[in-house]
Amino acid sequence: MQKIILDTDFLLCSLRFRIDLFSELRRIIDDNFEVYILDKTLEELKGKKDARLALEYSKKLKIINAAKQGSFDDLITDFKDYIIATQDKVLKEKLKKAGFGIITIRQKRYLIKENVL
Repeated sequence: MQKIILDTDFLLCSLRFRIDLFSELRRIIDDNFEVYILDKTLEELKGKKDARLALEYSKKLKIINAAKQGSFDDLITDFKDYIIATQDKVLKEKLKKAGFGIITIRQKRYLIKENVL
């Protein structure tokens, strides 16, 4: 079972670009999967454009209560067994160096995976 965590920007972009997230994940992941967001992501959504839509969509996802305080980028390194879905270039480089699997959006239409076994 693959576990996937969406960061705030990835969630918002997938909704803005009208990407069918679960269909695309089924296309690129060869295993069963579960999709999560951190409770920190819900906090980060406040005041963002499309926040209401993202909060409604997040009801379909499982929420992980992070044990520590800090930014998403700091907290995410505690989730070694997860694939991280992000659009953040700096975070992607950090995750690649740490050996994480990464999912990103390409051409505003589809998802690609990197470093995912």
